[in-house]
This record gives sequence, structure tokens and C-alpha cells, in this order.
Amino acid sequence: MKHLILRTLKRFYNLKNTRGNLLLNPRPNASSTCIARCKTEIAMLDDEKYVEVEATSCEMNSLTWLHKASPGFPTNGSKITVVHEPSAFYNLLLDKCHTAQKRITLASLYLGTGELESNLVAALGDNLERSNGTVKINILLDYTRGSRGKQNSRTMLQPLLKGRWGKSCSVALYHTPKLRGILKALIPDRFNELVGLQHMKLYLFDDTLIISGANLSHDYFTNRQDRYIVIEDCKELCDFYSKLVERVSEFSFKLESNGTTTFKSEENIHPYKGRRKNFTDAAARNIKSLFHEEMEKRSEITKHDGISEYDTWIFPLIEMGQLNIRHDSEVTLRLLQTAQSGATLKLATGYFNLIPMYRKALLNDCKATCHLLTAHPTANGFYGAKGIAGGIPLAYTKIEESFYKSCVRSGQKDRVTLWEFVRSGWTYHAKGLWYSLPGEQKPCLTLIGSPNFGYRSVRKDLETQVALITRNEDLQTALEAEHTRLFSRAKPVDGRTFKARDRVVPTWVVAMVVLFRYFF
Repeated sequence: MKHLILRTLKRFYNLKNTRGNLLLNPRPNASSTCIARCKTEIAMLDDEKYVEVEATSCEMNSLTWLHKASPGFPTNGSKITVVHEPSAFYNLLLDKCHTAQKRITLASLYLGTGELESNLVAALGDNLERSNGTVKINILLDYTRGSRGKQNSRTMLQPLLKGRWGKSCSVALYHTPKLRGILKALIPDRFNELVGLQHMKLYLFDDTLIISGANLSHDYFTNRQDRYIVIEDCKELCDFYSKLVERVSEFSFKLESNGTTTFKSEENIHPYKGRRKNFTDAAARNIKSLFHEEMEKRSEITKHDGISEYDTWIFPLIEMGQLNIRHDSEVTLRLLQTAQSGATLKLATGYFNLIPMYRKALLNDCKATCHLLTAHPTANGFYGAKGIAGGIPLAYTKIEESFYKSCVRSGQKDRVTLWEFVRSGWTYHAKGLWYSLPGEQKPCLTLIGSPNFGYRSVRKDLETQVALITRNEDLQTALEAEHTRLFSRAKPVDGRTFKARDRVVPTWVVAMVVLFRYFF
């Protein structure tokens, strides 16, 4: 097993005469070129400073290209828990909001307005009172989604800011720089969210990180299936993600106790006033500098004695297309392109709309047996919605059918199988990837976080996920149980699927896919 992992992961990257390998801000079409050459720069700052990482004989340190692509955080699989149910996710959040002693950092698309969400806010308030404000709370949400309606995320969080310990709580609202001018004036609420969002899902309590694709609202706590992984006692990873949220908050609006928002930054830097380039350049520098600093700090860890005591590595990946930061998509692409014959790759997304380079990689480059899981129309979050939104599930059916036909035309139908999650009364939102080595059933690698592998994730939203690589057998077993459980509620797709009466896509939905596919 040990030697098999080593051989497989060496194939991802040539160990000899290579330097760092992932470009955060690539040139057009750079992804295909860098993969073909298997050698690129790691450019975090304008001076393109390089980071070298030495490989050692330990198999976890032989993940050379990942060490060069992202800061690596070692831990042990015994400190990682896979959570399955939304209710367990909610109860864990509620408990951590009550009991955290030093810091709480929450990053999500939005906070809902129901009773369960109110209980979370009350738990945060109780913690502030009990600790006399010594617990520091930082919350990052999306501006447009968090401001939708009269009762919204902003009104839900105001009591924390109005309270006696309001200074110990900060609420930031990220506003995409692409929503400005005539677009901002004309596009109504809800539809303006198509332009771009803060989509990261991070729930951090002291030195424990819960990474997920789930938002903070009732459905995600009850009957909307997602993924949740808990990483305990990993201070340095939590420090990194805490800083990432702080950096994004620095170029976001601040929610005041009276419900208004303020934006404090340098002159001529504003998300929708002045030149967009001024904002995007400044914001990108802020994120890249953090990433570069962490890369330099973490690169030394592989040289230290005692690394062999760890059986798991965690690599944070970020994607901020609206800020011209490409990172997660490059790592994901390489994983898809280098998956070898005899291996098994399972990929899940709540919204099936793979970008062209992922589609091409799966059909032309990937040699592994692939199983792709997405939502059945009845498990799509927009199923039964009124107006145009009601056509979204069938729009994804059309995109799914197009991919299936590509599999048939390319002769890959037997190697690549599509599945649809169906569970009565439930919707489906889980996303990620599991990779098992040739001859192995249990995954040694998983991706988990907010990206859906589609156009929005790569081009429009702020995203993050982690690449978790492990040789801990108990954790591998847990990851296997996770994807087995999800796929057990799914049905395979074949040519008959799209001929069913309830799967016929109306002409107007086909037109919507043609015109607006890049917004899904």
C-alpha cells in the first residue's frame, strides 16, 4: 500500500529538476499548457517568487506537486470526523457556538431567518455574555444574498452587534466588483446574485474546523443533503483560514449595529465605485500575499524531524475568479487528468454543469473508472420554484444529457457513469471528489468544500475547499462509507433516462441553457 501510494503520486509530478507548479493567476489557456509540461511557476506576487519543497522518503511528503501548489498542514486521521446527517451538522454547530473559548469564525453564503438560525445567534450571544466578550466572533457572508428581503441575515445578526459585547463581534458582507453601474441599477434582488457571490463555507471554533458545502439555514440543518468534515486540534490550519476570512473581510462591507453598512478602504478602492481594476488588483494582492506567506512558512515543515508521525495532509485550495485568482481549478484539473487506469474516481455536485476543461479531462485524459453523482430534478433545490427558477432543474437535465451523449460518442459510456440522487422529501447539495488507488476500494484522497465544479465556481464566486490525503485506514474507511451512503440513494443514468415523459425539456428551457449556462 505504502509503495503504491508513492508510485501513484509520483506520477502526478516528475520529481527531478522541477520547480513549484501552480500559477494562481494564469495566462489564458495556461492550464492545458502547464499540465502538458508538468512544470509551471508558482506566482503568488508580482515578483513571481518561487517556493521549493524537498521531497523525502516518507510517502506523505512525496506528494510533491501538491506541496508546491498549496500550503500543506499535517495531522492525524484520528482527529478527523466525517459527519453524515444535516441534523448532526446543526447540533455540532450549536454546541460549538456555545462552548468555543477563544474564537469563532463563520463564513457562509448567508444565514437563514428561521428558528434554528435564531438559536445559533442566541448561542453566540450567550457565549459572548458568559465569556465577558473574550471570545472573538468574525462572520463573513455575501452582501446581496445576506441582504435579500426585509428579514435577512443582516437583521438576524444585529442583536449581536447591539449587545454589550458588540465590539467582540464583526460581520462582513462581501460585494462582488462585477455588480456595478447599470447592472446594479437594473438587476432586481435575487437575480443580482447571478453576477457573483461569496460562496466559501467555513465554520471555525478555536482550533477546530468544520469544512462543508452547506449554508447556515433551515434546509441545510434538516433535509438538504451535503457533506461535512470536522478537523480537530489543527491550530495552524485554523489560523490560515481565520486569516483568509479576515483578508476577505478587509475588502468587504462592515455591518453596523444600526443595520447600515460601511466600507473602509484606501481611496479609489471600492467594489462598485471607481475603477473595478483598482478593487480587484488590491483584493487579489491581499489574498495572494497571505497565500505566499503561508507557502513559505509551510514549505519548511517537510524538512523537520518527526513528520513521519503524521498520516494525513490537508491542502487548502482557493478559487476567486472575479479577482482573477485561479488555484483550486488547476489542482482539480490535474487530479482529473492524471487519474490512472485501475483507480476509481467519484465526483459529486449538486448542480451538474462541468466546465469544458473538466469535461475534456474526464473523457480524454482520465483513465480511472468514474462515477459522477448529481441531483435528480426532484432533489434539485429549485424543484417546484415559481417562475423562471422552476425551469432550472430541467436546465440541468439538458446539460446532463449533453454530457451523457458525449460519453456515448467518445466510447466512454462504460468507464464514466452518471448517477442521480433521489430521496423523498430531500434535496441534494453535496459536492466533492473521492479518489481510490488502483486495486483499492477505500479513498486515499478527497476534495471537500464549496466548489461545484461548474462555471460559477471557477469564474464568478469566492470558493475554497481542501484536498485531504490520508493513509489512516480508519479515515479511509469513513470516507468510503460517506460516498457509499450517498451513492446508495442514487440511480444510474442511461439513454432511457432522458426519454421519460417528466424529463422532456421545454424549448424555452433549452434557450435558457444556451443563453445563461455560464451563470449556473
